[in-house]
Amino acid sequence: MQKEIFAAIDLGSNSFHLIVAELKNDQLLIIDRMKEMVRLASGLNDKGKLSKEAQQIGLDCLARFGQRLKNIPPQNIRIVGTNTLRKAKNGAKFIAQAEKYLNHSIEVVAGREEARLIYLGVAHSQSDNSENRLVIDIGGGSTEFIIGQGFSPSYTESLHMGCVSMTIKAFADGKLSENNFKIAELYARLELQTIKNTYRNVGWTYATGASGTIKAIGKVLRAHHDSKETTEAYPGITTKGLKWLIKEMIGQESIDSLEIEGLNIERQAIFCGGVAVLYAAFKVLKITAMNVSDSALREGVIYDLQGRLSHEDVRQRTINHLLKQYHVDTRQALEVKNTLNHLYQQVQEQWGIQQFSSEQTLKWIASLHEVGLSIAHNQYHKHGAYIIENSDLPGFSRQEQHRLALLIRAQRRKFPKQDFKTLTKGCKQSVTYLAILLRLSILLHRDRSENALPEIKAIATEQAITLYFPNDFFELHPLTLVDLQQEADYLKTIKFSLALD
Repeated sequence: MQKEIFAAIDLGSNSFHLIVAELKNDQLLIIDRMKEMVRLASGLNDKGKLSKEAQQIGLDCLARFGQRLKNIPPQNIRIVGTNTLRKAKNGAKFIAQAEKYLNHSIEVVAGREEARLIYLGVAHSQSDNSENRLVIDIGGGSTEFIIGQGFSPSYTESLHMGCVSMTIKAFADGKLSENNFKIAELYARLELQTIKNTYRNVGWTYATGASGTIKAIGKVLRAHHDSKETTEAYPGITTKGLKWLIKEMIGQESIDSLEIEGLNIERQAIFCGGVAVLYAAFKVLKITAMNVSDSALREGVIYDLQGRLSHEDVRQRTINHLLKQYHVDTRQALEVKNTLNHLYQQVQEQWGIQQFSSEQTLKWIASLHEVGLSIAHNQYHKHGAYIIENSDLPGFSRQEQHRLALLIRAQRRKFPKQDFKTLTKGCKQSVTYLAILLRLSILLHRDRSENALPEIKAIATEQAITLYFPNDFFELHPLTLVDLQQEADYLKTIKFSLALD
């Protein structure tokens, strides 16, 4: 029996992680891990751009990771970028280069989507129960806070503070002073105000920390506990332990000279920022103790990917929620979807549309094209695009959201050529083709008739499509003829030809 191997890469703000896992008896067994401290967040300058040096360090790391991916099926690989790639103004350029090294696409996930994936990874590593758990993950540039039960997160938030960013902000002088820790705590408290009341009111039975910073804190506190003469079991991370750790660090005065048993030298430079963030979280959220999980974002990415391949795709649940929330006419959406799929099957080979334009994507854009009607009929395509671009959509990457929003924006009237310039060349062509098919499918169902359309044949060349209708079709549907003739004029602006026969 052939082994089913999966891989995930987490392009974090502090570290890049690669894990490889085998699916055995519906459980993922980690068979390989790679990790490199790249400090991508430290490479962001005051203009919000990644330095060439930081980019090269990251690319060199990914060249090594790329070798490990070569024998893994592409559909079993998922690569995600987090806070720094969300923020970097030249992040798209770095991603384009990184994709060449990895020979695979990279998804930049929004903060709440990152939080969902982290929770999924942690939940799978712990015993399942119905009690609320709080999960905290301190990354290089952001910290995620999640409350959930079992495998389902109920509250997800990503705050703009991390071990790298907080070190830069509060410890720029390199001193481990009491004043600097107070400044760091103040910054963290300000961020935590947005979730303080909600999270306290919801509550949790136990708290879990994930990823490198919290694991490092746990390791240091365990070493301190084991060095003492005590018969008590290691209590995990506690408020008392964090207070001791901060006092110990202040006593050493300088980041450069910091030496604490259990602390890895490669984490020394940004450890203080992470400790300050966690201590503030303990105080503001009134956490008394926390255990530490070995699993986090990359494990969650693999579980999520495996779910997609097993037809348990959270993205479809997100779409279903949007349809209900915005009262979409699902019968009309289904009619448009069927016609869109029919046209797509006829022209996909001639147009060579990229793989992301799968039947699933066709279903999504057909389902969501009228989501903006809940706001107003006038300019509803623009309203719909805004909703999709700016909503938190569990399961979707930012690139996926952007493509869906562009397609919804481009569904009618003047073709938005300028908006498509944000896409890479290959992606731009594929999305343009999909937009054309969506526009035609919507026009063919403008009358919202319950009568089925007759067979429509489509033949395409690179910059043209011809639609073939039954002889009496336009006599019975004169409005459709006018709409399609007007559509032909709209498409001329992108040097595309629509012919009717």
